[in-house]
Amino acid sequence: MTRTTLRDRLRAGDRLRLIGAHDGLSALLAERFGFDGTWASGLGISAVHGLPDEGLLTMTEFHAAAVHMRQVSSLPIVADVDSGFGDDPVVRRMVRLYEEAGIDAVCIEDKRFPKRNSFQDGNQLEDREVAVRRIETAKRAQRGEDFMVIARQESMIAGAGLDDAIARAHRYRDAGADALLIHSRRKDVGEVAAYCARVRAEGIGLPLVCIPTTYHTTTAEQLWSHGISAAVYANQLVRASTRAMEMVLESLAAADSTTDVEARIASLRDLFELVGMNQPAITH
Repeated sequence: MTRTTLRDRLRAGDRLRLIGAHDGLSALLAERFGFDGTWASGLGISAVHGLPDEGLLTMTEFHAAAVHMRQVSSLPIVADVDSGFGDDPVVRRMVRLYEEAGIDAVCIEDKRFPKRNSFQDGNQLEDREVAVRRIETAKRAQRGEDFMVIARQESMIAGAGLDDAIARAHRYRDAGADALLIHSRRKDVGEVAAYCARVRAEGIGLPLVCIPTTYHTTTAEQLWSHGISAAVYANQLVRASTRAMEMVLESLAAADSTTDVEARIASLRDLFELVGMNQPAITH
C-alpha cells in the first residue's frame, strides 16, 4: 500500500485536517471523505471500550486499535499515546511497536500519570525535564527517518500559562520533537493564536498542531493564518456515532420496529460497499 507520510506532507507545507478515529470503520470513513490523516483518538478508543479517558487502557489496547486503522487505510496516522504509557523502557518499546506497525507518528503529552482527559479538571503537568526525557527517549528509539514524535503541550489546560508553554516548546524542540501540539479548552482561538505568535517570534521553527474542539467556530483557514500546520478533529466521530446509536435505540424502544429510522441509517448495501464485501447487494 503506497502512501505519503505525514512528514512528507508537513515538509511540503501542506495544511492538514486530521479526523479522530477509533476503529477501522471510522478510519475508512475519514479516507472516503478526503481528509488528510487520522488521529487514533485516546478518548474515542477508550469510549468504544466503554471506559473513561483516564489512562485505564493499556498500550496493547491502544496499539491494537491503531493497527486496525493501518490495515484498512492509506492515510497518515497519528497515534494519541497519552503520556507514553510508562517510564523510559516502556516509551522505547512503544515507539518501536508503533513504528513497526506503520504508524506515522505518536503524540506524547506532558501530563502526569494517571492522566485525565484534557476537558476535565484536575490535570497536572509532568515535571519539565521528565517530559523532555520522554521525547529524547522516543526519538532515540525510532529506526526510520519518516517516523515522527509530536510533543503535546498541556500548559494551557493545566493553568500554567503561555510562558510555561513557550519554555517547554524550546526544550521539546531541543529534545528532538518533530512537531508541537498546543492544546486549549478556551471557547475562542486566543490562547492558541498567542502561542503561535510567540513560537514564530522566538524562532522555534517546528510545525504546529491544534485540536479545535472547544473553539469549533474557528475555521481551518483561520487556523492556518495563525501558523497552524495541522488541525485535529479528535472526537467528533465518536460523539456522532454515540448520538446516532441513541437515536436508533430510542426509536426502536418506542415503535417496536426500525421502520422509522431505516431511511436515516446506512443501508446494508452502503455498509457492504464501505468494507469491501464482495457479495450480491441486498435489494432495498
